Amino acid sequence: MADPPPAPKVFKDAVPRAAPGNYDSIAAQYERARAAEEKDDQERVGGILGGLGLSRREGRGKEEKGAFERLNEVKERRFRGEWLWVVGFWVWLLCIHAAGLYFFTKGFLLTRLVLEEKSTCAEPPIALSTRFSGAGTPEAGCWHPKTFDKAVVIIIDALRYDFTVPFKNSTDNPSQAFHNALPFLYETAEKQPQNAFLLPFIADPPTTTLCRLKGLTTGTLPTFIDAGSNFAGEAIEEDNLLMQMKDAGRRIVHLGDDTWTALFPGYFEDGISRAYDSFNVWDLHTVDNGVVEHIMPLLSAEKKGEWDVMIAHFLGVDHAGHRYGPNHPAMTAKLEQMNGVLRDVVEALDDETLLVVMGDHGMDGKGDHGGESDDEVQAALWMYSKRDTFGRTKPEFRIPPATAKERPVNQIDLVPTLALLLGLPIPFNNLGRPIEEAFAGVKGTAWEKLAAVARMTAAGIKRYQAAYYVAQGVDESTVDGSPKALWATAETTIAGTRKHQNWQEGYTAFLAFQEETLRICRSLWARFDVPCMILGIGILAGGVLALMLYANGNSDDGNAIDDIDLDRAELQLELDNFAKGDAAPLPDETTTRLLFRGALMGSLLGSLLCPALWGMNGSENVLDFGLAVGAISGLLGVLYQDMRRRMSFGNPLPTTIWGWLAVIFTVSQSIGFASNSYTIWEDSILLFFLGTFGVASAFSALRLEIAADRALGIYHSVAFVALGWAASFSKLCREEQMPYCRSTYYASATSSTSAPWQLIIPFVVAAVLPAIIKSFYTGSRSYEGLAPAWISWAFRFGLVLSAIFWTLDAADDGEWFPNLPSGLLKNIRVPIAQTVFALSLVAGSIAFSYAPPCISISTTATPTPGSQITNSSGARVTILGFANANGTRYLLLVTNILLCVLMVQKPMGAGAISLMAWQILTLLEILDLLSLTSSPIGPIVLALLGSFHFFKTGHQATLSSIQWESAFIPLHTIRYPWSPVLVALNFFGAQILAVSAVPLIVLWKQKPRKKGLLRSVVTALSWHVAYYAVVCLATTMWAGHLRRHLMLFRIFSPKFMTAAFVLLVVDVIGICVALVGVRFNTLSVSEVFGWA
Repeated sequence: MADPPPAPKVFKDAVPRAAPGNYDSIAAQYERARAAEEKDDQERVGGILGGLGLSRREGRGKEEKGAFERLNEVKERRFRGEWLWVVGFWVWLLCIHAAGLYFFTKGFLLTRLVLEEKSTCAEPPIALSTRFSGAGTPEAGCWHPKTFDKAVVIIIDALRYDFTVPFKNSTDNPSQAFHNALPFLYETAEKQPQNAFLLPFIADPPTTTLCRLKGLTTGTLPTFIDAGSNFAGEAIEEDNLLMQMKDAGRRIVHLGDDTWTALFPGYFEDGISRAYDSFNVWDLHTVDNGVVEHIMPLLSAEKKGEWDVMIAHFLGVDHAGHRYGPNHPAMTAKLEQMNGVLRDVVEALDDETLLVVMGDHGMDGKGDHGGESDDEVQAALWMYSKRDTFGRTKPEFRIPPATAKERPVNQIDLVPTLALLLGLPIPFNNLGRPIEEAFAGVKGTAWEKLAAVARMTAAGIKRYQAAYYVAQGVDESTVDGSPKALWATAETTIAGTRKHQNWQEGYTAFLAFQEETLRICRSLWARFDVPCMILGIGILAGGVLALMLYANGNSDDGNAIDDIDLDRAELQLELDNFAKGDAAPLPDETTTRLLFRGALMGSLLGSLLCPALWGMNGSENVLDFGLAVGAISGLLGVLYQDMRRRMSFGNPLPTTIWGWLAVIFTVSQSIGFASNSYTIWEDSILLFFLGTFGVASAFSALRLEIAADRALGIYHSVAFVALGWAASFSKLCREEQMPYCRSTYYASATSSTSAPWQLIIPFVVAAVLPAIIKSFYTGSRSYEGLAPAWISWAFRFGLVLSAIFWTLDAADDGEWFPNLPSGLLKNIRVPIAQTVFALSLVAGSIAFSYAPPCISISTTATPTPGSQITNSSGARVTILGFANANGTRYLLLVTNILLCVLMVQKPMGAGAISLMAWQILTLLEILDLLSLTSSPIGPIVLALLGSFHFFKTGHQATLSSIQWESAFIPLHTIRYPWSPVLVALNFFGAQILAVSAVPLIVLWKQKPRKKGLLRSVVTALSWHVAYYAVVCLATTMWAGHLRRHLMLFRIFSPKFMTAAFVLLVVDVIGICVALVGVRFNTLSVSEVFGWA
């Protein structure tokens, strides 16, 4: 579309001589274009350009600078200083958000006190029920006669229970790839019940490997605090099984997952232990093959004397699930491999060695885990001994359970079971109970033995509970449902006559005591620190208020007069006053300096008063108290400064329909999170909001006076809605949405790989997306300068490489070329991904930093349509792209971010992100046509786009939807901090792209020398971040209010954590990309055209 005529601009005093390759000066381009013109005509055109501030006068390079040039330098210094104040304010706001989230999280997420006490062999928690030779020694048994001298513990990561039970294929219920691939466990337990048993092994959420290993070794319940450490665990310092083994002189060997070495440093035998990287989910075989290579030699007669306990942790099944999903031939192959390995291990065992095989957790329908769905918590446990050891208390228990709902045992029950079988003390913090089949005797009638182990375990739990109450300062008598009566009943029962029935009843009574104590501990650890939660909510609410005041204080009514003559007269007056020395100091463009000073002064005052306040408060944690005082005093300082500036507050409610629409979108979204069904179907609600905006903008476009604008407005509105509906085809359903949702993001609902047809999407994106972006450049005649080279060549080249990467990934997943060496395709595609990131982040950032505006200048001696400047002889100076010089240059930065985000998205996600980029461009045109660039609706709709496409890129507000494999797209192994950054780029890619594009709302279709651009950008950024801040505040409030809700840790807590991380990510990207990008963009454009 044709450019509107721009306001005349004042050039610098002279036209310099052209320097080859210098594209920073339009004057240099102009001098080359007019070289053939007459001297007189040159002077006239040069005079016109000089009057517009676009050039320098010849011969003045080393002389005293002119008034205009000196004024420009003053304005540039003001901009640089103002920008620093803006960045400082946003860094402070980031700290406020982090502080609020810290305090709420500290009071909300489940935590427990770790006690330092340890169990010892010679000091059982209660007198032994029966004496035996060597009691109180590890050689014979500390608290119970030792059954086994050695143990082999095999963890098959993510071994779901239904992977181990037989399945009958039928037309109505066809078998899947994981069915009947691991029959050995079930067959052995069925045919040799005295030698083996198989049971469902229920994990406590969160179902991450690190959390589960803590539970499997300590016997305690996990917390959500532990889940955040899944990338890098800290050493376990509380009493645990391995610590007891070490204290008893047992030699421990570890093979496999290196998480064990992080949790238990120094525990394992050097020279024969082997740890392997655990997070490369693309690698199905390295860890498993390494374990297989070393486990069999260690089981040989020659090596058995070098160890007492062996821990072998296989990862192939888990990685196959993450990479392909459970219903894939790769899962069949891994389960069959495990089946063969277990047969070989059983053959190599002796009679004195116990074999334990288990899964640490399960996996959901697409192979992920971390949450609390049935498939994620239902693992399998199998115990085996070559001598007759195990039994069943009922005949019907001889057959392993058909489903995980029958006769399940908790994973923490493994801790007392292993400890007693190996003659070790039960760890002090244990809450589990002995597994019945391990102590029932071959005939299943050893009730005295069952009662003895249940009594010993229950006494340890009772001791731990009493110590925990003392450490927490809780009076046990005040705890509802105290199990004291149950303990007394159990003791009385076994204290009577030695009849068979009394031992059975005593065993049942001690189990009831354990169950009740476990229930109480769960509720005790779910005691939320409500004052701390309220403090966090208050700080977040103060941050929202500060953000609103900041946005309102810098908002523009959008009614600035765009008049050429008025701009020229104003500039001339400013120049005259400046030359005379009568110019007034340039005012601040934003309220940032005032508010940030208030925050700093408030925080300083708070720090001065902090010692006195701390003394009166008596808080135990000085750092937390200082942080709270600093945050609150800073917020009060901002409020005070804003009140001083305003002196009075006007009507805070919106005055336009668009303002009300922005409020409705934000508030209704926030209120809706109080409902679990609303949270589950959030993506559908967001699509409705986006469609509502599109329809409203289409109707508003009908009121435009110019027919061309009216047609464009309707076209872009319809396109905006249509693109949203197209993106909605990409879905990844969560468990709660079934059966009303059908996943399309992967090949199927039980797969983690892309369908073959989806591999076409990245190639379509590479062909079409650059052309779409080009069309928006050409619409304002801005496809000039760096734009053609970067968009048509560099950007497209990066997209093609990304498409090739995902094709090679699919070829590797599907083993299209089985004869190729293992790892070859990985070695090819990793450099491809690295090239894409180097192109976008390194080359792209350098190009953006030094690129001139996307414009082109030419002169003609005769009038031509669209000319910008006319001299007295009729010569025309045409500057193509002048009307969009700010926006088109900044869009180059957005394409860099877009390329990064596309690289880490799977093919379906890449298609969704490409549609989002197209929607962003249509949104810019809509806002420009409807004159809404200063309205909050633009930034809010951009935030809605980011939230909507979060779901369209294969994500949900659940731990299991995190695509961990993205950490290895450009890497062969895990690398800090890059691996977590890559996961964040994948998970929050849509929101990152959205906040990076916020400045475009202001800069798009803005001519050079436009006043107040920085103010408008920070206002738009404020409204954009305010949406996420309000949503985060609402999710914290609802999570706190619904802290006893049944769905708290399935729905509300994951949503809160997602909203919290999104807010922090948006803050960081807003500072590092949006504000930094605006700085470079403004300096570049103003260097050419002068400062407003």
